[in-house]
Amino acid sequence: MIVANILHRPMRTFVSVVAVAIQVTLVLLVVGITTWMRVDSAKRQEGIGADIMFRPPNAQLLWLTGAPMSVKFKEVLERVEGVKVAAPVLIQTTTSGGLSQIFGIDLPSYSALSGGFNYLRGGPFEEALDVLVDDLHARNNKLRVGDQIDVLNHKFRVCGIVEHGKGARVFVPLATLQDLMGAVDKTSVFYIKAKDPNETDAVVQRIKAIPELRDYSVISIKEYLSQITNATIPALNTFIDVMIFIACLIGFLVIYLSMYTTITERTREIGILKSLGASKLFIVDAILREALLLTILGILLGLGFTFLAKRVITTTLPTLSVLITTAWVVRASLLAVLAGVLGGFYPSLRAASQDPIAALSYE
Repeated sequence: MIVANILHRPMRTFVSVVAVAIQVTLVLLVVGITTWMRVDSAKRQEGIGADIMFRPPNAQLLWLTGAPMSVKFKEVLERVEGVKVAAPVLIQTTTSGGLSQIFGIDLPSYSALSGGFNYLRGGPFEEALDVLVDDLHARNNKLRVGDQIDVLNHKFRVCGIVEHGKGARVFVPLATLQDLMGAVDKTSVFYIKAKDPNETDAVVQRIKAIPELRDYSVISIKEYLSQITNATIPALNTFIDVMIFIACLIGFLVIYLSMYTTITERTREIGILKSLGASKLFIVDAILREALLLTILGILLGLGFTFLAKRVITTTLPTLSVLITTAWVVRASLLAVLAGVLGGFYPSLRAASQDPIAALSYE
């Protein structure tokens, strides 16, 4: 009976299923993209190869930017027992082509952190206005070695394309970025490599013990990565919660309207069932099962939409991806079921409370 009722109004059934699918897809895409961005940021920080970060006081967790420190701290840091190299990095945030960061690096010291870049094409800086880009950025922007690109309103030559995962996606010489930002001899952060990674905590304590560095933030990369969560990124959880609420509201309203309209159209049928002895529980159960079936079909379609959207995103935007986890597939499905059941609950009660005589005389 339930299947027959669904097939009786194919267009309304289709709209209801698609609405639930949109709910599931929206939840998984929003969570998947934001989770991937957090995980990707952590992996790229780890890929730099440093053991310790030396940052200015009150530094933000992710978006280090500006030039609040002197590069002269490099000499102080490299005199600390256990420090192999301290690499100054000047970071500039840009919104050109999307929110991203440009790293101004001292190539020898930055390369010493991890053993250097893996050059897929081209090579290191040769001129002041040379730029290195990673392979994902190059593919996303269709760049080749020798191409001219705009960086902070200046023309740079792509001198090399490197394997992604070494911090930023765009790298320029430190001195060049200092000049462009008007921050001569300044830097945003120092990435520090310990001679023995097992002594990282001891090196951190030695740096903190230096009087002139007492007010600065010194943190191991391991501890830093452990702090990169949704809760520590400003307003991220709020954004996710709002988007999930909107998605669930869409599913709830569509199922509610579909079931309410169904009850209105089937008033006589409900009257017949009640006159034949159908209980209120039977009527409620039938309506809710219909709503649940629509929801399940919507969930399956939504999963298909999600994986299709992920494929399209990763194909057209190589620097962006969607991280879909089993846990969030289950959560999105449960949220859809909850919205569907709630959407069908009031219409089912309304149907069960109808007077059979009045229902039979309904035109």
